[in-house]
Amino acid sequence: MLNRVHLNGLRAVETVARLGSLAAAASELNVSVSAVSQQIKRTEKQLGQTLFERTPGGLVPTEFGGVFTARLSAGFRELAQAVALAGEASECTLVVSVAPAFASKWLLPRLSRHFARHPNVLLRIDASGRIADLDHSDIDIGIRMGDGKWPGVRAELLLAQQVFPVCAPSIAAKLRSIEDLAQTCAIADERSMISWDSWFEAAGVEPVTFLKGARFTDPMLCLESAIAGHGVMLAWQLLTADALTDGRLVAPFGVRAESGLGYWMVTSATKAESRKVRDFKAWIREEIDATMAQFRTLYSAA
Repeated sequence: MLNRVHLNGLRAVETVARLGSLAAAASELNVSVSAVSQQIKRTEKQLGQTLFERTPGGLVPTEFGGVFTARLSAGFRELAQAVALAGEASECTLVVSVAPAFASKWLLPRLSRHFARHPNVLLRIDASGRIADLDHSDIDIGIRMGDGKWPGVRAELLLAQQVFPVCAPSIAAKLRSIEDLAQTCAIADERSMISWDSWFEAAGVEPVTFLKGARFTDPMLCLESAIAGHGVMLAWQLLTADALTDGRLVAPFGVRAESGLGYWMVTSATKAESRKVRDFKAWIREEIDATMAQFRTLYSAA
């Protein structure tokens, strides 16, 4: 039965019954009076019931029409609340697109502080290596690594990326000089955008030839391999911050090289930024500052 009755017609019936006139209903629905009248006639025909008596004073609900429109009003209120609920969920959910390594090794351990500061905001982390389409998705903000030159987005530098060797303390104990790296294995990320050459140049020495080590296609696996003592990894601040702080890793040399890359916060260039996005930006900048202050304390001689 319901499939034979058009929703627009039911809406017209409910609005006329609630407001008491065709003109008032037409104004609320933003259509003509004749369009409302036609919708009512069509609905009555589809239902096989007369809903309104036509009187000199206007349309008056029949006995059946009164019961019917009361149910309609209740139904439309439920629909409105359902739609409002969806809107509230959208307003209170912040979707952040980040690379898995960033999410796992730096962002995740700090999220509880965002929850505490913004308890009404539900964070959804889209941890993916793909570049999200911020104009045609539900993603509010992305954290990307690169040079910041992406079309169609607003990009704000979060942290310039510096690179430096890290290794387990047992490996670091054997490294008296940079030349000693030739006696260690290099842990390689096959998809990395950084290279050892820039670090050796910053150190002012000729590159050394490493022993052959493990190769991975994921920086998280490289990090875990370095922590396990398999060799030396060329890393950057946020990937290694916590492991350096708790001593699982050591940066054996006081040299850091600028990579020309960085972590950037990106948002759509065509959408206005919401309060939840602005709050997240402020929070993550505070966390970055705290991390780097700790990093500088650890390696103040660098």
